[in-house]
Amino acid sequence: MLSPREAIRTLPSYHPPLARRTGLRLDFNENTVGCSPSVVERLRGITADDLARYPEREPVEREVANFLGLDPTELLLTNGVDEAIHLLCQTYLGPGDEALIVVPTYSMYRIYMMSAGADVISIPAADNFQFPAAGVRNRINPRTRLIAIANPNNPTGSLAPAGDLLAIAQAAPHAAILIDEAYFEFCGQTLLTRRRESPNLFIARTFSKAYGLAGLRIGALIGPPDQMPAVCRAASPYNVNAIALACLPEALADQTYIHNYVAEIRDSRARLEHTLTSFGLKFWTSQANFVLFRVAQTAADAAAFTDRMRARGILVRDRSSDPGCAGCVRITLGPREHTDHLLRVLQETIADLSIAAHQPDNPSEQGASLP
Repeated sequence: MLSPREAIRTLPSYHPPLARRTGLRLDFNENTVGCSPSVVERLRGITADDLARYPEREPVEREVANFLGLDPTELLLTNGVDEAIHLLCQTYLGPGDEALIVVPTYSMYRIYMMSAGADVISIPAADNFQFPAAGVRNRINPRTRLIAIANPNNPTGSLAPAGDLLAIAQAAPHAAILIDEAYFEFCGQTLLTRRRESPNLFIARTFSKAYGLAGLRIGALIGPPDQMPAVCRAASPYNVNAIALACLPEALADQTYIHNYVAEIRDSRARLEHTLTSFGLKFWTSQANFVLFRVAQTAADAAAFTDRMRARGILVRDRSSDPGCAGCVRITLGPREHTDHLLRVLQETIADLSIAAHQPDNPSEQGASLP
């Protein structure tokens, strides 16, 4: 009788709550106003002949590499960052290997690692969801073959110091180190300029967040030129579709649009954090395009808050199932007009549910400790 591999049979499923996503979308960390108008104009010019051809990735890879200041041999365009993660797992992991993640973090790291047959080691975040650099280094051993770190992290928004990440890469020369910079534009910190300090360092970028191209599924994996051929062998030659390849150069060319959008998101982030402080709600200072905060101590309260916000036309994400996040909700930031609406609805919902919290004892402590 036909049966899937054991690693697949026991794999946890990821079911994003995509149904009935009407209203203001502040639940998936998407760009809430869409892509550059120049991308939309390029879409209008796509012909039937363009769609009939197999996509050619390499010319666009050269453009992206030039934009990022890379040699084309260091870069592979991927079907979103998800494919980049999957390819690294397929290239470097197998049964008996160990892969390290810091939790809470992006769920697909674990799923792709497990699908390759690896043992996944979860390292809890430090107090206030800070990056546990020493904890990660202490878990490295000869079986460690991949370490995946989101920076800034999702769902916490915390940012690990670049020096800590490089130290981890240097402490595990036999392992691939993935630094997932999906939210780079909202913080400005990157290891791209220091990538050659560690010959096992990979960096992922996405065009789903700041660039507003989540529906086109396009990302980039940057890695050492002597390692990238192996990763490319694991990839499909036609992994990125023709429409995404046609639109990405237009998106990159309109940096004024990206700069203005990111500036508004940073302003909205500060406004939301200020408002949460005034409500006495505990939150974690974010370097991404979202903020995680604690509604109450239980998952039921977070679910009630999420449902009430949905009823008022705003989608937010209940993160209670993540380690250390009981009672927590994550809200994506939009531009100023979206934030005006969010803050009004947030105040109404908090009043409706009689949510009460206390300021931290230390006024300079803007976040909350792990329970």
